[in-house]
Amino acid sequence: MEPVHITLYRWAGNWGPFKVKIPCGECSLTKDVLEDTFLHELEGIPIKLEILDWLTWWWRPLRRGGWHAPIVMVEDRVISQGHALNRGVLTQAVIEASVKKHAISGNHLFGKDTCPHCKRAKGYLEDAGIPYTYHDVVSIPRALYEMLGRVKPLIGPKTPVTVPQIWLDGNYIGGADQLEQHVHKHVEPNPERGQCSLSPPRS
Repeated sequence: MEPVHITLYRWAGNWGPFKVKIPCGECSLTKDVLEDTFLHELEGIPIKLEILDWLTWWWRPLRRGGWHAPIVMVEDRVISQGHALNRGVLTQAVIEASVKKHAISGNHLFGKDTCPHCKRAKGYLEDAGIPYTYHDVVSIPRALYEMLGRVKPLIGPKTPVTVPQIWLDGNYIGGADQLEQHVHKHVEPNPERGQCSLSPPRS
């Protein structure tokens, strides 16, 4: 899997006669936040971290609007500068970058427990005998960021994102209504029971 590239520009380095001699506490804290977030919120996502001295490489982040160390860039985008890194901002940016590099596979339902349409969609999948992975976008921030990162390019940035959002065999289905049409159209009769797997139970 192709890694997500992250660059930390810390308050250090030299440029001509100038040299940074004062250590930066927020740069050190940002590095700790990066490494800890990789182990927890971003576990399993391939990441390549590069740490550079800002004064030596000041012109590189400046082209993207980064001028105040510590500067954190995900791919070519500045996500934080001038203060210690917020791990939530990092998590969202890395997941958004990761979903652009890695297509989804299998069956997935992104939803929330209080959503009646999510419960309806779960019922359709279970009645059709389709195994799936459920992602709670309320209790798991990573699930929310992945859903938004995958759905927004498909529906457009201005279209509101609702739940559920469903993929089957890596293909985007949509919501519960689209899933209902899909499973009713594609479900094959079950010869062991002599009826469609979506048929109501016999009395």
